[in-house]
Amino acid sequence: MTRSNVLEIEPLSPAIGAVLRGVNLAERASDDLVGDIRAALLKHQVIFFEGQDFTPTQQRDFAARFGDLHVHPLYDRDEGHPEIMIIDNHVDNPTDNNFWHTDVTFIDTPPMGSILAARQLPPVGGDTMWASMTAAYNALSKPMQTFLQGLEAVHDFAYAFTADGIAGSQAGREKYEKAVAANPPVTHPVIRTHPETGEPGIFVNSVFTRRIKGLRREESKALMAFLNNHIQQPEFVVRWRWRPGDVAFWDNRNTQHRAVDDFLPHRRIMTRATVLGDKPVFRA
Repeated sequence: MTRSNVLEIEPLSPAIGAVLRGVNLAERASDDLVGDIRAALLKHQVIFFEGQDFTPTQQRDFAARFGDLHVHPLYDRDEGHPEIMIIDNHVDNPTDNNFWHTDVTFIDTPPMGSILAARQLPPVGGDTMWASMTAAYNALSKPMQTFLQGLEAVHDFAYAFTADGIAGSQAGREKYEKAVAANPPVTHPVIRTHPETGEPGIFVNSVFTRRIKGLRREESKALMAFLNNHIQQPEFVVRWRWRPGDVAFWDNRNTQHRAVDDFLPHRRIMTRATVLGDKPVFRA
């Protein structure tokens, strides 16, 4: 356990995850504290705060200290706070994010991070897992790393969100078609260099990545299947068991995450603020 100014930092695994104590997210953080939180995020990739009690306004304002905020084109939003996405899963609205993914990679400048707060939890279950794409990349052989560095992949909103899927059907045809038109496919490198740490990491995911450019269809499918399986190794993963007042802040540039869909027929409500990032690049 270490300290950074007022923060107490407890790492959860060698590869990813830490609990930060000594901060009240409902209060406006000083610039120094924001810097300490950012440093902890860069080091641990996903950080957790326990026992928090902050409003949607405070969640939005805290997230905005780290950059401009994204407004999701389909998911429900908090009334009066379009930057706060509501994830309300129950029998009539089962989760659609129980696959490993990186958030919103279907835009040119995918998020740098997301801040997720637990609002209502099932009596048991509903955990979330995160995986380090830095650790996953480092575990690959050198020839595989070199091969992947020269590739690009297509990320597609419509590949993830279909018209008859959960989010698409609940949004309605007009809203869905508008979202598809506003979010055409984009291309990102398969291996991304983190803009702040300089570390390379895997930047494809099973939800938004439609195909790897330059490969034949079966080659692309086989490589994606390998990578999607590879990133799930337990050495790269931390699992968080939510409690009331918990908040997670993850670096979207070098992680993937997955909600564990094991809590129905109970209800699980989370709110998320998403901080926009920059255009992914690979630098040798």
